[in-house]
Amino acid sequence: MTLLTQSSIKSLPTHALQCSVTYSTIAPKAVTTAISSYYDLGQVKNCQFWYHGLSDIYRIETDTGFYIFRVSHHHWRSRSEIQFELEFLSFLRENKIPVASPLPTRTGELCLEIAAPEGVRYGTVFEYAAGSVPIGDLDCTQSHQLGETLAKLHQISYDFSPVSERSMLTPELIIDRSNQIIAPFLEHRPWDLQTLFSIADQVKAELQNLPQTKPFWTVCWGDPHSGNTHFTENNQLTLFDFDQCGYGWRAFDLGKFYQVSLQSGCTPKVREAVLQGYSSISPLRQIEIDCLPSLTVAAFIWAWGIHLNRAICFEYSRLDDHYFTRRLEKLKHLSSRNW
Repeated sequence: MTLLTQSSIKSLPTHALQCSVTYSTIAPKAVTTAISSYYDLGQVKNCQFWYHGLSDIYRIETDTGFYIFRVSHHHWRSRSEIQFELEFLSFLRENKIPVASPLPTRTGELCLEIAAPEGVRYGTVFEYAAGSVPIGDLDCTQSHQLGETLAKLHQISYDFSPVSERSMLTPELIIDRSNQIIAPFLEHRPWDLQTLFSIADQVKAELQNLPQTKPFWTVCWGDPHSGNTHFTENNQLTLFDFDQCGYGWRAFDLGKFYQVSLQSGCTPKVREAVLQGYSSISPLRQIEIDCLPSLTVAAFIWAWGIHLNRAICFEYSRLDDHYFTRRLEKLKHLSSRNW
């Protein structure tokens, strides 16, 4: 599928400066054409560029309902990585886990190739998650329910047999590669750089005895929190945004929830409720519980690396000393375990 090609760009004078492109925005009109041409979703009534994040999100309204069209960034995910995610979501839906799953084209494809000026990008239509993000964040009942659902997701994922490949959520990926992005910005602050490395080494040492075997190791959501969960008025939930999924420690998903909930100001009771909900379905072993603080720190370093990498491309003006000081203070607070 070609939504945009060089031939569709107005010809410039021969003396005009010729520039390469790192990011382009697909026009909503082009998305509307693609949806109408490749999917049986009814007549498109409206298409809005909904959100610019690690991917571009469009909200589609047709005469059959609402849908999400996600367009990957050229530099972010390979086709194999995206296919892994889509296979996983389809598997979860088949096994009654409430996720916003991908919808196929008329020919059965889950992923469309887009010829953008910067290179190949990939587009996918997803079901629209009913409900909305909880106002003021999760309450204890919702947190408990999210924990239960996460445990069921991990249990069923033992049987997932992917065709596509994706990097595993190992310390090398979530900590070492993240620090490779962060460290150059701290070279003029050697004490802070040493603090970053010291905390990372401590976390990796504490995780080295955590087995990468069943039941500890399964396919993880990668980004479980209230912002990626919709609840209806009667508390029916739907999970979405599995862009960061992959094989990893099941307890890492709980660490990621803790990391986001601590940043958003959730009360300790809400954090405890998600673990209680999880344990009611699939109790953690003691070694996993002991590692939760380290997994929370690891999740913070990973999220920092992802955020920084995106800011380098799109928001370099934010990367002043104050930005790094704030992040380092949060990292030190998490590593103190005083939360």
